[in-house]
Amino acid sequence: TAENILVRQQGRGTFIAAHNQDRLMFYFFHIVRRNGGKEYPADETLSFAKGRADATEAAKLGRKRAASVFRIVNRLSIGGEPVVIDQIVIPQRLFPRLTARQFQERPNTIYHLYQTAFGVTVIRSSERLAAVSADGPTAKRLKIAAGTPLLEIRRVALTYNDAPVEYRRSLVHTAHFEYFSELGG
Repeated sequence: TAENILVRQQGRGTFIAAHNQDRLMFYFFHIVRRNGGKEYPADETLSFAKGRADATEAAKLGRKRAASVFRIVNRLSIGGEPVVIDQIVIPQRLFPRLTARQFQERPNTIYHLYQTAFGVTVIRSSERLAAVSADGPTAKRLKIAAGTPLLEIRRVALTYNDAPVEYRRSLVHTAHFEYFSELGG
């Protein structure tokens, strides 16, 4: 319960924490307005394809190079402004019947889909941040000029026993937004 994996409800019992909209906002989504305002992002799936893991993806996912993966590109907008491009790679073995339609039409967060449809619960993530410049395709997707500074977030999402389930590279336009993480003590 200290790690937010389990939730205790007095009189009801102990349950696995569900990935609902609020959990996304307050636990895994760290992009806020510069004034501190938190808003739910609107997401749009730009591409969904099957492929083979390259060396970096395989290493991050703990798989063999050329393992079957899904590659998904999502755009997140806040207040109508494109802010984040997510490049998501997940092993097909963990999500064997996942379809583009199922992914696009999910009623809740991506992690909620993983949990409810495939029994894969993301309990924590490891992130690395860096400054990068927008390449042509990213700039077009974010409606900014090529070369604009972006925040790059490379995340490995983990389930039980620190098993990797997702490798995500997020590119964030920080003109009006920033990365905010509040650690508990």
